[in-house]
Amino acid sequence: MAVAALITWLITAVGGFVMLGTWISEGGHRPRSGTRLAPGLVFGHFALAAIGLVLWIVYLAVDKDALAWTAFALLLPVALLGFTMLARWIPARRTDAAESRFPIPVVVGHGLFAATTLVLVLITALGIGEG
Repeated sequence: MAVAALITWLITAVGGFVMLGTWISEGGHRPRSGTRLAPGLVFGHFALAAIGLVLWIVYLAVDKDALAWTAFALLLPVALLGFTMLARWIPARRTDAAESRFPIPVVVGHGLFAATTLVLVLITALGIGEG
């Protein structure tokens, strides 16, 4: 499960990078850009997810349960920030805000893979399915 979580986390990250790159290239990070996504929200989500991913990779290398639980704990605010951005993105889709340029399949895939990652990390931290 731990490797499956890594794979889903990496796929989730690719989708996140696509959206982050789109948002930045469209000027979403600039003041008065008309975005509904505050830079602190976007970069906080990214930073916590990236830190969690690094911890997960270290967990895979050293197999310390505390690292798995720490990565899971980091995913909880990441998910909350992600849901907040989703809620702000939905009405922005029909505007000229930077986030209106996000490809819908990327948004949906990012969310589905993120949810899968959260579950796989929890299952791994709980020790379910260990051989």
